[in-house]
Amino acid sequence: MALPIGKKMLLAVLTLCALVFDSANGIGFHRSNLYSRTKSILSPGTYRTLYIKTKVDHFSFTNDDTYMMRYLVADQFWDQKGGPIFFYTGNEGDITWFCNNTGFMWDIAPKFKAMLVFAEHRYYGTSMPYGAESYKDVQHLGYLTSEQALADYALLINHMKSTIPGAENSPVVAFGGSYGGMLAAWFRMKYPSVVVGALAASAPIWQFPGETPCEVFYQIISKDYAMSGPGCADTIRASWKAITNLGQTDAGRKTLSETFHLCKPLKTTADVNAMKAWLSETWGNLAMVDYPYQASFLEPLPAWPIKVVCSHLVNLTKSSDLHLLSGISTAVGVYYNYTGQAKCFNISQQGTADLGDQGWNFQACSEMVMPLCTDGVHDMFEPQPWDFNAFAKGCKKQFGVVPRPQWIKTQYGGKNITSASNIIFSNGRLDPWSGGGVTTSLSDSLIAIIIEEGAHHLDLRGSNPQDPQSVIKARRQEMGIIKKWVQG
Repeated sequence: MALPIGKKMLLAVLTLCALVFDSANGIGFHRSNLYSRTKSILSPGTYRTLYIKTKVDHFSFTNDDTYMMRYLVADQFWDQKGGPIFFYTGNEGDITWFCNNTGFMWDIAPKFKAMLVFAEHRYYGTSMPYGAESYKDVQHLGYLTSEQALADYALLINHMKSTIPGAENSPVVAFGGSYGGMLAAWFRMKYPSVVVGALAASAPIWQFPGETPCEVFYQIISKDYAMSGPGCADTIRASWKAITNLGQTDAGRKTLSETFHLCKPLKTTADVNAMKAWLSETWGNLAMVDYPYQASFLEPLPAWPIKVVCSHLVNLTKSSDLHLLSGISTAVGVYYNYTGQAKCFNISQQGTADLGDQGWNFQACSEMVMPLCTDGVHDMFEPQPWDFNAFAKGCKKQFGVVPRPQWIKTQYGGKNITSASNIIFSNGRLDPWSGGGVTTSLSDSLIAIIIEEGAHHLDLRGSNPQDPQSVIKARRQEMGIIKKWVQG
């Protein structure tokens, strides 16, 4: 999710592609053999890339435009006599990236004799309703909503069941992480006849106005740093004043640029503020991917990366500004230069090209209004209140739309969802998005699973020898619940 925090690619995958034509269905697709460089991240698998023609607007009769939506299918494990379909509700990016990120589905598919399907979210990857003009203006971009995406997924499943021999009676389970997890939960709520259940991992379905305090997200991040090293969070909190002090003069900005090895030197106070935002996002990214083993979800990182970061920030709160910021620069290098290959740091780039920042910004400006704020006291960040009016003004200027802060609550029920059933909400205690997630079971079939040592959707990653017992236990529990769903 990308959610407001940027994301970087999970792993380098060697892909061998050969264009094939499915004469039975009249669909062109690529067959790709994936070979993971790290066994613990993704089990080797083969998938087909297919496309389905679907409507741009499912909810009116005034627009008959259609587009080609991409989806990936791995059916080598599937029992054609009614074996289940595990369906990933694609989030805000290239679907192949999510396919390569979700090792848990690949791990359990042989056990369940399941077909895997990864559906691409409209306006991301190659699923562009209006091609190169999809982002041209709000008239073209206005069909980028969660509701339209869920309708895409429902129609895709119905199409597959009606055209694939043996799939008609296959139970379908939705899987998703982050925004994809939100979609998985909402998919079960809105289309219970299409999916028998959903695993919603790290899904902050309550990170909306009036449902979760805006400060919780950054408080969890700060807690992660505070418990990962003595004085770590305090050092980061002190760094903002040090940056401000140096950022007031040309000489100071030059020192900052050199200390942080920036690709482009800081020229103005606006540049200094941009650097602060870059640092804030970096600390948030690290909290999301604080995994117990080496991984490359956003950037190549060591095991427990926040502990490594904090090892460079010990006893620096009483140091000079320059000494303190030298430590901060070294700590940032854990995220951006763990491999030692980066020559400089680009503060204008935090995310991966596989995630559609522009698309997500539009969603955040329309229906996905998820307030975040800081106070500088209960967290390690500079004070930044949530200002909806300023936010709305920026959205109007950028996209020509006015945000609808209460629409998601109206559409999906907010905290009044006990009429729904068969949803697993899994959250890691280390994940800042857990603050907006469902962390207490709401009924016998709306089940919350807490992963004490878990960061962002750790349970959706493939199994690893360094997995903590909490995620091993969580996956075992998830499998048991899913087994009940598919057996009816």
